[in-house]
Amino acid sequence: MYTVIVADDEEEIRRALVKKMDWNSLGFELVGEASNGAEALELVEKLGPDLLLTDIMMPFIGGIELARQVREVRPSTQIAFLTGYEVFEYAKKAIQYNIISYILKPISSEEMSVELVKIRKLIDKKFEQFRSSEQAREHLDTLSFVMPLLLDGYTHADSKQHRGSIISEADKQGLLVPGSETSYCVLVTSVSDESGINVTSKATVNSFDLILDKYLQHVSFFANGRVVTLLHGTLRTLEKYLHIAVEDISQSVRRIMNCQASIGISRISDDILNLHELYVEAMNAISYNNDTAGSIRYISDVENDYFSDIEMFENFVAEEERLVRGGLSREAGEACDKLFDAMSNVSKYKLSANFIVPNLTSSVYKILYSVVDKEHADRLQEQCPLQMTDLNGNIDNIRAYCRKLCVLAAELVEDQCQKSGSRHCELALEIINKEFSDPDISLVSVSRQIAVSPNYLSALVRKETGSTFIELLTRRRMEEAQQLLKYPAFKVKDVATKCGYTDQHYFSYSFKKETGMSPIQYKKQNSPEEEG
Repeated sequence: MYTVIVADDEEEIRRALVKKMDWNSLGFELVGEASNGAEALELVEKLGPDLLLTDIMMPFIGGIELARQVREVRPSTQIAFLTGYEVFEYAKKAIQYNIISYILKPISSEEMSVELVKIRKLIDKKFEQFRSSEQAREHLDTLSFVMPLLLDGYTHADSKQHRGSIISEADKQGLLVPGSETSYCVLVTSVSDESGINVTSKATVNSFDLILDKYLQHVSFFANGRVVTLLHGTLRTLEKYLHIAVEDISQSVRRIMNCQASIGISRISDDILNLHELYVEAMNAISYNNDTAGSIRYISDVENDYFSDIEMFENFVAEEERLVRGGLSREAGEACDKLFDAMSNVSKYKLSANFIVPNLTSSVYKILYSVVDKEHADRLQEQCPLQMTDLNGNIDNIRAYCRKLCVLAAELVEDQCQKSGSRHCELALEIINKEFSDPDISLVSVSRQIAVSPNYLSALVRKETGSTFIELLTRRRMEEAQQLLKYPAFKVKDVATKCGYTDQHYFSYSFKKETGMSPIQYKKQNSPEEEG
């Protein structure tokens, strides 16, 4: 059963759709209805429907703009346009937002039933393709070129020596944008079932490709229980579609597979020889605890810069990196215990343990300095000083040092991630408070100011405040409007403009929805009486 929201400003048509259609028999569950585009957007963000059936000519936010905004907050939602305007320009604009159907009014209940069956079959097909167990589509030539660049990289000498041939091959494989600088980004994604078991497979590559094909040029493959994806295109294209694409993957995995996708995302680079570093960044990003921002983690959200290369370290050091990044102090201590329990009676491992100490210390502090401030990193050094003379050859002292170092570092990271998340939310609220009068303020514009991803900020705001970004912005605007309407000199149109609304009717609608009365009524009740 697919969930659906109906949006149409003509009440008679909307009520007919809501009441006369036998939604359940057609494979749908009606979960909401809206009389304008703004209300539809709020419902989509809150309810996350599988289908939005909307008129193309709507008050406040038109159908085309509504489709654009829905793609930002709920890219996995399918959109069908219902309109009496048979104009090719509308249909042409609709194509870029992957509209699933374009239905012309007037339409009878029987005809609408036929259209909804067609739409349901299209959604069925999309779901089935996503679940498909077919082997992922592998372009062997491109993969044989890309995989070594991502997984192995090149030494500095190799890079200089082979740069020309690498760029030439990249061009041949379609990895360069003709006539423009090419940018690259790497995703690492794993899928877990309800029990937390990794169920990622080669077939998952095909599922993700179906989504990514809508947004960006990419190459994907299965490696080490994860899907590795190289995105490439112009910087503008990556910045525009990256957060939408990963959100679509996350939502589709949750809705279609009933699983959870964990996605690590690297920074964007314009050098194809840096692909290995981007891969490691994505791997590092996925290792962070995802409680704050759901299943999507950008390395830039948690680390100021890229520091560590996990292949330089022993398996134990790499595991402790993952646990420290995740703020998992108990697990970090247990990992130390497991290692040293196996080593304690074997003298030949003492030298190896001494080798682990500098590597582990270096790794932990690099993580720490990228996440917490210098004061907290210095505090760890005070509480857990490194004295190699005390550690040399003494397995018990080495064990105690490594355990304390990792546990304390994980605790600091967990504390800082919680504080930084709260601070990011505070900054967003500050920006809303200061810039609410700007009609162009949005989740994307605010996230850019804070230098975090829209996905991270959206999840963070909802977690910290219990409200969506749109709800917070509207609430702030309405608070200001109530104050301004008390001044007789300000007309309703003036107040609307000062509160960030370019459409006075939309302002009046939003105000009445928030306060229960129109701006004019509120103004009459709250304006000071003139002295006679």
